[in-house]
Amino acid sequence: MATISKLANPTPSASLSPSSFKSRSFMPLCHVDFQTKTAFLARAASSKLSLLRNGQTGSFVVRCSQSSGNGSPIKKTTLHDLYEREGQSPWYDNLCRPVTDLIPLIESGVRGVTSNPAIFQKAISSSNAYNDQFRELVQSGKDIESAYWELVVKDIQDACKLFESIYDQTDGGDGYVSVEVSPRLADDTNGTVEAAKWLHKVVDRPNVYIKIPATASCIPSIKEVISNGISVNVTLIFSLARYEAVIDAYLDGLEASGLSDLSRVTSVASFFVSRVDTLIDKMLEKIGTPEALDLRGKAAVAQAALAYQLYQKKFSGPRWEALVKKGAKKQRLLWASTSVKNPAYPDTLYVAPLIGPDTVSTMPDQALQAFIDHGSVARTIDSNVSEAEGIYNALEKLGIDWKFVGNQLEAEGVDSFKKSFDSLLDTLQEKANSLKLVSL
Repeated sequence: MATISKLANPTPSASLSPSSFKSRSFMPLCHVDFQTKTAFLARAASSKLSLLRNGQTGSFVVRCSQSSGNGSPIKKTTLHDLYEREGQSPWYDNLCRPVTDLIPLIESGVRGVTSNPAIFQKAISSSNAYNDQFRELVQSGKDIESAYWELVVKDIQDACKLFESIYDQTDGGDGYVSVEVSPRLADDTNGTVEAAKWLHKVVDRPNVYIKIPATASCIPSIKEVISNGISVNVTLIFSLARYEAVIDAYLDGLEASGLSDLSRVTSVASFFVSRVDTLIDKMLEKIGTPEALDLRGKAAVAQAALAYQLYQKKFSGPRWEALVKKGAKKQRLLWASTSVKNPAYPDTLYVAPLIGPDTVSTMPDQALQAFIDHGSVARTIDSNVSEAEGIYNALEKLGIDWKFVGNQLEAEGVDSFKKSFDSLLDTLQEKANSLKLVSL
């Protein structure tokens, strides 16, 4: 067993000086207002999106040149390298109107999009871009929740269109956009199945992922939805035990489908990382011993490395090979919650150590910009498995109960999404009232 001291406590990279990334003010990601595919091609040429070399770090950041035409041809970013060299797909963990804001990100190497109730709560409540459609929906007699889903479905459909070429080029391997069933259904097995079927039908795009939480109640839902030929993004996975149950649900669903060609039924398993450290760090600080404090910031990456080992084990052997003969594709591991919550940690802590083939890393703005600017690309996910095992076991010896951690974080995640969902519906009701579209 490796000694724990080998893995130093996460600290900001030595290359980041007082004029470092942490103190620099990044320009926002490009926003380009394209309305049609033709307009996209024409305006893309005139806007001349370019990737300018950052003089301080020698890496790239996304920039838009001025319309005067002083831009340079698009250059490869670390996101392109991530996919082409190491087989990991970089996705963007955000979605709002206009969805054409995604175009520069696609050019910079983003290959998919994830969304959740919290993302839509922020997008819809803080923007006027949804007002016209919302007004029309309520005036036509739609109730508030039905109107919400129509707003969401339009964004998902429009985003799916933008990623359609990536989906086609990879034969259904990439280019997905994820939309989550109502978080109110996290404990409702049958309700989740019906909601997933409905969302899949109304979005009606081959490259949509229906997100289902990995709660105990929804594990059977995952099997049922997969067996119906619907592709799924399983979300809110916080423990190895629950992750194994998710894999088994995927395999069970494929086997129960009765389909002779399984190639179009795909899935990702969203394994959350940063929140694990947030909770376990607090537990370690409460213990307070030098050994405990030395393990801060290490739990999440260690557990993720072991999850990848489980992934490799489960997607091999006779059972899996029988499914491969029918065209089945592996349920890729997706690293979620990749933004750093503790400012003392490196801003790429939950991206750089988790690079490996057949995986996805979905990044919000902060993590995405940081990795484009100064991330390094190399296979790291299984570079020191024995050390990951040592950290995992050492945490257990200190009294960290991984099952408790997983259950606690799952409950918090579900509760957070429910609150975002309810808050947004309240906001929409208030907006409808202010527009005098419905009675109080």
